[in-house]
Amino acid sequence: MSVDSRAVVDPEARLADDVTVGPFSVIGPGVEIESGTWIGPHVVINGPTRIGRDNRIFQFASIGEIPQDKKFAGEETHLDIGDRNTIREYVTINRGTAQGGGVTRVGSDNWFMAYIHIAHDCVVGDHTILANGASLAGHVNIEDHAILGGFTLVHQFCTIGSHAFCGMGSAVSKDVLPYVMISGAPARTHGLNAEGLKRHGFSGATIKALRRAYKTIFRSGLTKEQAIEALEAMCAETPEVATLVAFLHKSERGIVR
Repeated sequence: MSVDSRAVVDPEARLADDVTVGPFSVIGPGVEIESGTWIGPHVVINGPTRIGRDNRIFQFASIGEIPQDKKFAGEETHLDIGDRNTIREYVTINRGTAQGGGVTRVGSDNWFMAYIHIAHDCVVGDHTILANGASLAGHVNIEDHAILGGFTLVHQFCTIGSHAFCGMGSAVSKDVLPYVMISGAPARTHGLNAEGLKRHGFSGATIKALRRAYKTIFRSGLTKEQAIEALEAMCAETPEVATLVAFLHKSERGIVR
């Protein structure tokens, strides 16, 4: 373990032997950091927080602080972070609340740029990108491979679907379907995220089927229930359409259109 002499690590923190902690960083009690993780200078990590393997956390980040929620009364809540995440300068990630299940969860292989905020009880999947200044209110769910452009704001309890792309400055107050592009304040849909899907290896046939599904949902004039019924015939042939149908079924806030 390489802990700079100017860092402060609580005796009750548990760090793997090869964790690096830079000068003036503070690691509090109840923090567990696994092998290969690098903590830069001037980082504050409070617990209970678990941080997995091979993460890189840059200067002035605040990880595992108490939630910004007036209902919080000092109860024990947690933050759980996976592996190989990049967490850049001034990122803030808060612990959960009792009302929200008690845990904020971040997956693996995510890229969090400077000044982003992940509030209490959020769930962030794997391989996401949150660009500078993106902010998640409490209880937000970001699914795998989603991208949030700079200064995207996501209202509490919203879900951003897998492989969705939110343009810079988007103000999101409803759920965002998987595979689509949105932008604007308030946010509006702007077609399928076709380029992103190509980059992730989606076949031409799958993208064509998703374009048909997109038109069915957004351009056919059908109600949500009618669109689901029309899409169900495509599900067996294209599993990604089944993902859209499942998302529509579970959405409680309505979707960005």
